[in-house]
Amino acid sequence: MVFPGFTPVPRHVLDLLARTGSDDESLELLLRGQRARRLLLLRLLLDATSAAPPAERSRFRAHWDLLEAAERSGPDAREAVHRGLQHPLVGPWARQALAGLTAGRPADLGFFGAVVVAAAVRSGLPFRTRLSTERGELHLPGLGALACGPDTDVSAHFDGAVLRLIPAADRVVTVRPQPEHGAWSTDPGWRAAHALPALIPGGRPVPLDDLGPYRHDAALGIHAATLDDVGRKRWHDAWSGPLTALLQHGHPHQAAETGRLLASLVPVAVPEEAGPLGYCSGTRRDAFGCVYSSLPPGPLGVAEMLVHETQHAKLSALTDLVTLHHAPPDARYFAPWRPDPRPLDGLWQGVYSHLALALWWQGYVLNTPDGFERKRGWAEYARCREQVTAALEQLAGSTDLTPEGRRFADRMIAAHRRLEEPPRHHRHRAQAYVATARELWGHRMRQKPNEPL
Repeated sequence: MVFPGFTPVPRHVLDLLARTGSDDESLELLLRGQRARRLLLLRLLLDATSAAPPAERSRFRAHWDLLEAAERSGPDAREAVHRGLQHPLVGPWARQALAGLTAGRPADLGFFGAVVVAAAVRSGLPFRTRLSTERGELHLPGLGALACGPDTDVSAHFDGAVLRLIPAADRVVTVRPQPEHGAWSTDPGWRAAHALPALIPGGRPVPLDDLGPYRHDAALGIHAATLDDVGRKRWHDAWSGPLTALLQHGHPHQAAETGRLLASLVPVAVPEEAGPLGYCSGTRRDAFGCVYSSLPPGPLGVAEMLVHETQHAKLSALTDLVTLHHAPPDARYFAPWRPDPRPLDGLWQGVYSHLALALWWQGYVLNTPDGFERKRGWAEYARCREQVTAALEQLAGSTDLTPEGRRFADRMIAAHRRLEEPPRHHRHRAQAYVATARELWGHRMRQKPNEPL
Protein backbone atom coordinates (compact mmCIF):
# COMPACT_ATOMS: atom_id res chain seq x y z
CA MET A 1 0.00 0.00 0.00
CA VAL A 2 1.05 3.62 -0.56
CA PHE A 3 1.55 5.53 2.68
CA PRO A 4 1.16 9.33 2.41
CA GLY A 5 3.38 11.55 4.52
CA PHE A 6 2.54 14.35 6.95
CA THR A 7 2.39 17.93 5.64
CA PRO A 8 3.54 20.95 7.70
CA VAL A 9 0.76 23.39 8.61
CA PRO A 10 1.21 26.79 6.89
CA ARG A 11 0.71 29.88 9.04
CA HIS A 12 -2.32 31.10 7.10
CA VAL A 13 -4.01 27.72 7.66
CA LEU A 14 -3.18 27.81 11.37
CA ASP A 15 -4.66 31.33 11.59
CA LEU A 16 -7.85 30.35 9.78
CA LEU A 17 -8.39 27.30 11.98
CA ALA A 18 -7.70 29.35 15.12
CA ARG A 19 -10.65 31.57 14.21
CA THR A 20 -12.70 28.31 14.01
CA GLY A 21 -12.96 28.78 10.25
CA SER A 22 -11.90 26.44 7.48
CA ASP A 23 -11.63 26.13 3.71
CA ASP A 24 -10.85 23.39 1.21
CA GLU A 25 -7.10 23.66 1.77
CA SER A 26 -7.25 23.45 5.57
CA LEU A 27 -9.76 20.59 5.59
CA GLU A 28 -7.76 18.59 3.07
CA LEU A 29 -4.62 19.06 5.16
CA LEU A 30 -6.40 17.75 8.28
CA LEU A 31 -7.92 14.81 6.42
CA ARG A 32 -4.62 13.91 4.77
CA GLY A 33 -2.94 13.85 8.17
CA GLN A 34 -5.59 11.52 9.56
CA ARG A 35 -5.36 9.21 6.54
CA ALA A 36 -1.60 8.98 7.02
CA ARG A 37 -2.01 8.18 10.73
CA ARG A 38 -4.55 5.44 10.05
CA LEU A 39 -2.40 3.75 7.40
CA LEU A 40 0.63 3.96 9.65
CA LEU A 41 -1.34 2.38 12.50
CA LEU A 42 -2.42 -0.49 10.26
CA ARG A 43 1.15 -1.00 9.07
CA LEU A 44 2.32 -1.21 12.69
CA LEU A 45 -0.40 -3.76 13.32
CA LEU A 46 0.71 -5.82 10.33
CA ASP A 47 4.26 -5.89 11.68
CA ALA A 48 2.98 -6.79 15.17
CA THR A 49 1.15 -9.88 13.87
CA SER A 50 4.50 -11.66 13.99
CA ALA A 51 3.58 -12.24 17.67
CA ALA A 52 0.15 -13.72 16.84
CA PRO A 53 -0.61 -17.46 16.63
CA PRO A 54 0.41 -18.84 13.20
CA ALA A 55 -3.15 -19.44 11.94
CA GLU A 56 -4.30 -15.93 12.90
CA ARG A 57 -1.17 -14.39 11.41
CA SER A 58 -1.62 -16.29 8.15
CA ARG A 59 -5.27 -15.23 7.79
CA PHE A 60 -4.48 -11.58 8.64
CA ARG A 61 -1.81 -11.47 5.94
CA ALA A 62 -4.13 -13.12 3.42
CA HIS A 63 -6.64 -10.36 4.10
CA TRP A 64 -3.89 -7.78 3.71
CA ASP A 65 -3.10 -9.27 0.30
CA LEU A 66 -6.79 -9.00 -0.66
CA LEU A 67 -6.75 -5.37 0.47
CA GLU A 68 -3.79 -4.59 -1.76
CA ALA A 69 -5.35 -6.42 -4.72
CA ALA A 70 -8.54 -4.36 -4.33
CA GLU A 71 -6.51 -1.16 -4.06
CA ARG A 72 -4.67 -1.96 -7.30
CA SER A 73 -7.83 -2.69 -9.29
CA GLY A 74 -8.43 0.94 -10.29
CA PRO A 75 -8.61 4.58 -9.10
CA ASP A 76 -12.24 4.30 -7.95
CA ALA A 77 -11.47 1.02 -6.21
CA ARG A 78 -8.49 2.58 -4.45
CA GLU A 79 -10.69 5.40 -3.17
CA ALA A 80 -13.28 2.89 -1.94
CA VAL A 81 -10.61 0.85 -0.14
CA HIS A 82 -9.15 3.86 1.60
CA ARG A 83 -12.60 5.10 2.57
CA GLY A 84 -13.24 1.71 4.17
CA LEU A 85 -9.97 1.82 6.09
CA GLN A 86 -10.78 5.35 7.27
CA HIS A 87 -14.07 4.29 8.84
CA PRO A 88 -13.81 5.90 12.30
CA LEU A 89 -14.47 2.71 14.26
CA VAL A 90 -11.54 0.95 12.61
CA GLY A 91 -9.35 3.20 14.76
CA PRO A 92 -10.44 1.92 18.21
CA TRP A 93 -10.21 -1.68 17.00
CA ALA A 94 -6.71 -1.22 15.54
CA ARG A 95 -5.39 0.44 18.69
CA GLN A 96 -6.83 -2.28 20.91
CA ALA A 97 -5.44 -5.03 18.68
CA LEU A 98 -1.99 -3.42 18.53
CA ALA A 99 -1.94 -2.93 22.31
CA GLY A 100 -2.95 -6.56 22.83
CA LEU A 101 -0.30 -7.98 20.50
CA THR A 102 2.40 -5.72 21.97
CA ALA A 103 1.53 -6.85 25.50
CA GLY A 104 1.29 -10.52 24.54
CA ARG A 105 -2.48 -10.65 25.01
CA PRO A 106 -5.06 -12.10 22.59
CA ALA A 107 -6.22 -9.66 19.90
CA ASP A 108 -9.31 -9.66 17.70
CA LEU A 109 -7.48 -9.91 14.38
CA GLY A 110 -10.56 -11.38 12.74
CA PHE A 111 -12.23 -7.97 12.59
CA PHE A 112 -9.62 -6.89 10.07
CA GLY A 113 -10.99 -9.45 7.64
CA ALA A 114 -14.48 -7.95 8.01
CA VAL A 115 -13.10 -4.46 7.33
CA VAL A 116 -11.24 -5.73 4.25
CA VAL A 117 -14.27 -7.61 2.88
CA ALA A 118 -16.48 -4.51 3.25
CA ALA A 119 -13.85 -2.37 1.49
CA ALA A 120 -13.26 -4.95 -1.25
CA VAL A 121 -17.01 -5.21 -1.92
CA ARG A 122 -17.15 -1.44 -2.45
CA SER A 123 -14.15 -1.69 -4.78
CA GLY A 124 -16.04 -4.16 -7.01
CA LEU A 125 -13.22 -6.73 -7.00
CA PRO A 126 -14.46 -10.35 -7.03
CA PHE A 127 -12.91 -12.49 -4.28
CA ARG A 128 -13.19 -15.54 -2.04
CA THR A 129 -11.99 -15.54 1.54
CA ARG A 130 -12.77 -16.80 5.03
CA LEU A 131 -13.73 -14.74 8.06
CA SER A 132 -13.87 -15.48 11.76
CA THR A 133 -16.18 -14.13 14.46
CA GLU A 134 -15.70 -13.83 18.21
CA ARG A 135 -18.98 -12.41 19.50
CA GLY A 136 -21.56 -14.39 17.56
CA GLU A 137 -21.95 -11.69 14.92
CA LEU A 138 -20.09 -10.82 11.75
CA HIS A 139 -20.05 -7.04 11.36
CA LEU A 140 -19.13 -5.68 7.92
CA PRO A 141 -18.69 -1.89 8.35
CA GLY A 142 -20.96 0.08 6.04
CA LEU A 143 -22.82 -3.04 4.89
CA GLY A 144 -24.45 -4.65 7.92
CA ALA A 145 -24.16 -7.47 10.44
CA LEU A 146 -24.95 -11.19 10.36
CA ALA A 147 -25.86 -13.25 13.43
CA CYS A 148 -23.97 -16.50 13.03
CA GLY A 149 -22.95 -17.86 16.43
CA PRO A 150 -19.69 -17.43 18.39
CA ASP A 151 -16.36 -18.68 17.08
CA THR A 152 -17.83 -19.31 13.63
CA ASP A 153 -15.84 -19.38 10.43
CA VAL A 154 -17.70 -17.73 7.56
CA SER A 155 -16.88 -18.19 3.87
CA ALA A 156 -17.31 -14.99 1.86
CA HIS A 157 -17.74 -15.10 -1.93
CA PHE A 158 -18.20 -11.92 -3.97
CA ASP A 159 -18.83 -12.02 -7.73
CA GLY A 160 -18.61 -8.26 -8.27
CA ALA A 161 -22.31 -7.66 -7.57
CA VAL A 162 -23.59 -10.07 -4.91
CA LEU A 163 -21.91 -11.16 -1.67
CA ARG A 164 -22.60 -14.66 -0.39
CA LEU A 165 -21.83 -15.44 3.24
CA ILE A 166 -21.74 -19.11 4.25
CA PRO A 167 -21.61 -19.55 8.04
CA ALA A 168 -22.64 -23.22 7.86
CA ALA A 169 -22.89 -25.98 5.24
CA ASP A 170 -26.70 -25.69 5.11
CA ARG A 171 -26.91 -21.87 5.12
CA VAL A 172 -26.06 -19.41 2.38
CA VAL A 173 -26.85 -15.75 3.06
CA THR A 174 -27.17 -13.64 -0.10
CA VAL A 175 -26.32 -9.98 0.51
CA ARG A 176 -26.88 -7.27 -2.10
CA PRO A 177 -24.83 -4.11 -1.55
CA GLN A 178 -26.71 -0.86 -2.09
CA PRO A 179 -25.24 2.29 -3.68
CA GLU A 180 -23.24 4.41 -1.22
CA HIS A 181 -24.23 2.59 2.00
CA GLY A 182 -25.90 -0.50 3.39
CA ALA A 183 -26.75 -3.91 1.96
CA TRP A 184 -29.95 -5.92 1.98
CA SER A 185 -30.74 -9.58 2.50
CA THR A 186 -33.86 -11.66 3.08
CA ASP A 187 -32.03 -13.71 5.73
CA PRO A 188 -33.61 -13.04 9.16
CA GLY A 189 -30.15 -12.95 10.76
CA TRP A 190 -29.00 -10.01 8.64
CA ARG A 191 -29.28 -6.42 9.85
CA ALA A 192 -28.53 -3.75 7.28
CA ALA A 193 -26.38 -0.71 8.01
CA HIS A 194 -28.24 2.60 7.80
CA ALA A 195 -27.20 6.14 6.97
CA LEU A 196 -28.49 9.69 7.32
CA PRO A 197 -28.74 11.95 4.24
CA ALA A 198 -25.68 13.88 3.08
CA LEU A 199 -25.32 17.33 4.62
CA ILE A 200 -24.04 19.02 1.47
CA PRO A 201 -24.85 18.64 -2.24
CA GLY A 202 -22.70 15.91 -3.73
CA GLY A 203 -21.66 14.73 -0.28
CA ARG A 204 -21.84 11.20 1.06
CA PRO A 205 -24.53 9.88 3.38
CA VAL A 206 -23.55 9.88 7.06
CA PRO A 207 -23.44 6.32 8.47
CA LEU A 208 -25.76 5.88 11.43
CA ASP A 209 -23.53 3.36 13.17
CA ASP A 210 -25.72 1.41 15.57
CA LEU A 211 -24.06 -1.93 14.78
CA GLY A 212 -20.69 -3.46 15.62
CA PRO A 213 -18.59 -4.15 18.72
CA TYR A 214 -16.18 -1.20 18.60
CA ARG A 215 -18.77 1.52 19.18
CA HIS A 216 -18.51 1.07 22.94
CA ASP A 217 -15.79 2.27 25.27
CA ALA A 218 -16.22 1.37 28.94
CA ALA A 219 -13.25 3.53 29.97
CA LEU A 220 -14.93 6.62 28.49
CA GLY A 221 -18.38 5.59 29.71
CA ILE A 222 -19.63 5.21 26.13
CA HIS A 223 -22.48 2.72 25.77
CA ALA A 224 -23.76 2.96 22.22
CA ALA A 225 -27.40 2.24 21.43
CA THR A 226 -28.85 -0.17 18.88
CA LEU A 227 -31.81 1.49 17.22
CA ASP A 228 -35.12 0.08 16.08
CA ASP A 229 -37.07 1.48 13.12
CA VAL A 230 -38.69 4.12 15.32
CA GLY A 231 -35.32 5.27 16.66
CA ARG A 232 -33.87 5.58 13.16
CA LYS A 233 -36.92 7.53 11.98
CA ARG A 234 -36.48 10.00 14.84
CA TRP A 235 -32.91 10.63 13.76
CA HIS A 236 -33.99 11.07 10.15
CA ASP A 237 -36.70 13.54 11.18
CA ALA A 238 -34.28 15.61 13.29
CA TRP A 239 -31.69 15.48 10.47
CA SER A 240 -34.07 16.73 7.81
CA GLY A 241 -35.45 20.15 6.97
CA PRO A 242 -33.36 23.26 7.65
CA LEU A 243 -30.29 21.53 9.12
CA THR A 244 -27.82 22.57 6.41
CA ALA A 245 -29.08 26.17 6.49
CA LEU A 246 -28.82 26.24 10.29
CA LEU A 247 -25.21 25.10 10.14
CA GLN A 248 -24.30 28.08 7.96
CA HIS A 249 -24.92 30.58 10.77
CA GLY A 250 -21.39 30.07 12.14
CA HIS A 251 -19.33 30.78 9.04
CA PRO A 252 -20.01 30.23 5.32
CA HIS A 253 -17.99 27.00 5.24
CA GLN A 254 -19.65 25.43 8.30
CA ALA A 255 -21.93 23.01 6.45
CA ALA A 256 -19.15 22.00 4.04
CA GLU A 257 -16.76 21.56 6.97
CA THR A 258 -19.19 19.33 8.84
CA GLY A 259 -20.08 17.42 5.70
CA ARG A 260 -16.44 16.62 4.97
CA LEU A 261 -15.29 15.79 8.50
CA LEU A 262 -18.32 13.88 9.76
CA ALA A 263 -17.84 10.24 8.74
CA SER A 264 -20.02 8.44 11.27
CA LEU A 265 -22.70 9.11 13.88
CA VAL A 266 -23.00 6.61 16.73
CA PRO A 267 -26.29 6.95 18.63
CA VAL A 268 -26.13 6.68 22.42
CA ALA A 269 -28.85 6.52 25.03
CA VAL A 270 -30.04 9.71 26.73
CA PRO A 271 -28.59 9.85 30.27
CA GLU A 272 -31.23 10.14 32.99
CA GLU A 273 -29.63 13.28 34.41
CA ALA A 274 -30.09 15.07 31.06
CA GLY A 275 -33.87 15.35 31.51
CA PRO A 276 -36.57 15.00 28.84
CA LEU A 277 -35.13 17.70 26.54
CA GLY A 278 -31.44 17.10 27.20
CA TYR A 279 -28.89 15.09 25.29
CA CYS A 280 -25.22 14.15 25.49
CA SER A 281 -22.57 14.08 22.78
CA GLY A 282 -18.83 13.56 22.41
CA THR A 283 -15.94 12.52 20.21
CA ARG A 284 -13.02 10.10 20.52
CA ARG A 285 -9.52 10.95 19.41
CA ASP A 286 -8.94 7.40 18.12
CA ALA A 287 -12.17 7.49 16.07
CA PHE A 288 -11.64 10.62 13.99
CA GLY A 289 -14.77 11.67 12.12
CA CYS A 290 -17.14 9.92 14.52
CA VAL A 291 -19.65 11.79 16.68
CA TYR A 292 -21.35 10.04 19.58
CA SER A 293 -24.70 11.57 20.46
CA SER A 294 -28.11 10.94 21.89
CA LEU A 295 -30.89 12.53 19.87
CA PRO A 296 -30.94 16.34 20.24
CA PRO A 297 -34.31 18.12 20.23
CA GLY A 298 -34.97 18.90 16.58
CA PRO A 299 -32.81 20.30 13.75
CA LEU A 300 -31.64 23.29 15.82
CA GLY A 301 -30.33 20.95 18.52
CA VAL A 302 -28.68 18.72 15.92
CA ALA A 303 -27.00 21.75 14.31
CA GLU A 304 -25.71 22.98 17.68
CA MET A 305 -24.36 19.51 18.48
CA LEU A 306 -22.63 19.19 15.11
CA VAL A 307 -21.01 22.64 15.37
CA HIS A 308 -19.69 21.73 18.82
CA GLU A 309 -18.38 18.27 18.00
CA THR A 310 -16.91 19.21 14.61
CA GLN A 311 -14.63 21.69 16.38
CA HIS A 312 -13.32 18.89 18.62
CA ALA A 313 -12.53 16.84 15.52
CA LYS A 314 -10.79 19.79 13.84
CA LEU A 315 -8.64 20.62 16.86
CA SER A 316 -7.72 16.98 17.50
CA ALA A 317 -6.65 16.57 13.87
CA LEU A 318 -4.65 19.79 14.02
CA THR A 319 -2.84 18.84 17.24
CA ASP A 320 -1.79 15.59 15.59
CA LEU A 321 0.21 17.84 13.24
CA VAL A 322 1.19 20.80 15.46
CA THR A 323 2.25 20.95 19.12
CA LEU A 324 0.42 23.82 20.82
CA HIS A 325 1.75 23.45 24.37
CA HIS A 326 4.02 21.51 26.73
CA ALA A 327 1.84 21.67 29.84
CA PRO A 328 2.22 18.77 32.32
CA PRO A 329 -0.71 16.34 32.20
CA ASP A 330 -1.60 16.96 35.85
CA ALA A 331 -2.06 20.75 35.45
CA ARG A 332 -5.60 21.75 36.48
CA TYR A 333 -7.77 24.49 35.02
CA PHE A 334 -11.25 25.86 35.58
CA ALA A 335 -13.60 25.16 32.66
CA PRO A 336 -16.93 27.03 33.04
CA TRP A 337 -18.81 24.28 31.20
CA ARG A 338 -17.52 21.43 33.41
CA PRO A 339 -17.67 20.79 37.17
CA ASP A 340 -14.36 18.90 37.20
CA PRO A 341 -10.80 20.24 36.79
CA ARG A 342 -9.40 20.01 33.28
CA PRO A 343 -5.89 19.52 31.85
CA LEU A 344 -4.77 22.13 29.34
CA ASP A 345 -5.74 19.90 26.40
CA GLY A 346 -9.28 19.60 27.74
CA LEU A 347 -9.50 23.33 28.46
CA TRP A 348 -8.30 24.16 24.94
CA GLN A 349 -10.80 21.80 23.36
CA GLY A 350 -13.61 23.40 25.34
CA VAL A 351 -12.56 26.99 24.59
CA TYR A 352 -12.31 26.19 20.89
CA SER A 353 -15.70 24.50 20.63
CA HIS A 354 -17.45 27.18 22.71
CA LEU A 355 -15.90 29.97 20.65
CA ALA A 356 -17.35 28.30 17.56
CA LEU A 357 -20.69 27.94 19.32
CA ALA A 358 -20.65 31.63 20.27
CA LEU A 359 -20.02 32.56 16.63
CA TRP A 360 -22.77 30.20 15.54
CA TRP A 361 -25.34 31.50 18.05
CA GLN A 362 -24.42 35.07 17.09
CA GLY A 363 -25.20 34.28 13.46
CA TYR A 364 -28.43 32.60 14.52
CA VAL A 365 -29.79 35.55 16.52
CA LEU A 366 -28.80 38.05 13.83
CA ASN A 367 -30.82 36.05 11.29
CA THR A 368 -33.85 35.22 13.46
CA PRO A 369 -36.86 37.53 13.86
CA ASP A 370 -37.92 38.76 17.29
CA GLY A 371 -39.66 36.16 19.42
CA PHE A 372 -38.96 33.26 21.74
CA GLU A 373 -36.35 31.60 19.53
CA ARG A 374 -34.33 34.81 19.23
CA LYS A 375 -34.43 35.34 23.01
CA ARG A 376 -33.27 31.80 23.51
CA GLY A 377 -30.48 32.36 20.98
CA TRP A 378 -29.29 35.50 22.80
CA ALA A 379 -29.20 33.60 26.10
CA GLU A 380 -27.16 30.76 24.61
CA TYR A 381 -24.86 33.20 22.82
CA ALA A 382 -24.23 35.29 25.95
CA ARG A 383 -23.46 32.17 28.00
CA CYS A 384 -20.98 30.77 25.44
CA ARG A 385 -19.33 34.18 25.03
CA GLU A 386 -18.90 34.62 28.79
CA GLN A 387 -17.60 31.07 29.24
CA VAL A 388 -14.98 31.66 26.57
CA THR A 389 -14.00 34.95 28.23
CA ALA A 390 -13.30 33.16 31.53
CA ALA A 391 -11.41 30.26 29.93
CA LEU A 392 -9.36 32.35 27.50
CA GLU A 393 -7.87 34.28 30.42
CA GLN A 394 -6.23 31.06 31.64
CA LEU A 395 -5.14 30.01 28.16
CA ALA A 396 -3.61 33.39 27.40
CA GLY A 397 -1.75 33.41 30.71
CA SER A 398 -0.16 29.97 30.27
CA THR A 399 3.62 29.89 30.01
CA ASP A 400 3.50 26.39 28.51
CA LEU A 401 2.43 27.41 25.00
CA THR A 402 4.70 26.77 22.04
CA PRO A 403 5.18 29.59 19.49
CA GLU A 404 2.50 27.96 17.33
CA GLY A 405 0.26 27.65 20.37
CA ARG A 406 0.75 31.29 21.28
CA ARG A 407 -0.12 32.35 17.72
CA PHE A 408 -3.18 30.09 17.75
CA ALA A 409 -4.35 31.47 21.12
CA ASP A 410 -3.82 35.07 19.98
CA ARG A 411 -5.99 34.48 16.91
CA MET A 412 -8.70 32.93 19.10
CA ILE A 413 -8.58 35.99 21.37
CA ALA A 414 -8.91 38.29 18.36
CA ALA A 415 -11.93 36.34 17.10
CA HIS A 416 -13.50 36.53 20.56
CA ARG A 417 -13.01 40.31 20.75
CA ARG A 418 -14.93 40.74 17.52
CA LEU A 419 -18.06 39.11 18.95
CA GLU A 420 -21.15 41.29 19.30
CA GLU A 421 -22.10 42.68 22.72
CA PRO A 422 -25.24 40.80 23.85
CA PRO A 423 -28.22 42.61 25.40
CA ARG A 424 -27.39 43.74 28.94
CA HIS A 425 -29.79 41.44 30.82
CA HIS A 426 -28.50 38.39 28.91
CA ARG A 427 -24.90 39.43 29.60
CA HIS A 428 -25.57 39.85 33.34
CA ARG A 429 -27.24 36.45 33.55
CA ALA A 430 -24.32 34.83 31.72
CA GLN A 431 -21.80 36.52 34.03
CA ALA A 432 -23.74 35.29 37.08
CA TYR A 433 -23.82 31.78 35.60
CA VAL A 434 -20.05 31.71 35.12
CA ALA A 435 -19.42 33.23 38.57
CA THR A 436 -21.57 30.53 40.18
CA ALA A 437 -19.74 27.82 38.19
CA ARG A 438 -16.40 29.23 39.35
CA GLU A 439 -17.52 29.28 42.99
CA LEU A 440 -18.78 25.69 42.83
CA TRP A 441 -15.56 24.60 41.13
CA GLY A 442 -13.46 26.31 43.83
CA HIS A 443 -15.49 24.61 46.54
CA ARG A 444 -15.03 21.23 44.88
CA MET A 445 -11.29 21.78 44.53
CA ARG A 446 -11.02 22.66 48.23
CA GLN A 447 -12.94 19.51 49.14
CA LYS A 448 -11.07 17.23 46.69
CA PRO A 449 -7.69 18.85 45.98
CA ASN A 450 -6.17 15.66 44.58
CA GLU A 451 -9.09 14.58 42.42
CA PRO A 452 -7.74 12.76 39.36
CA LEU A 453 -8.26 14.32 35.94
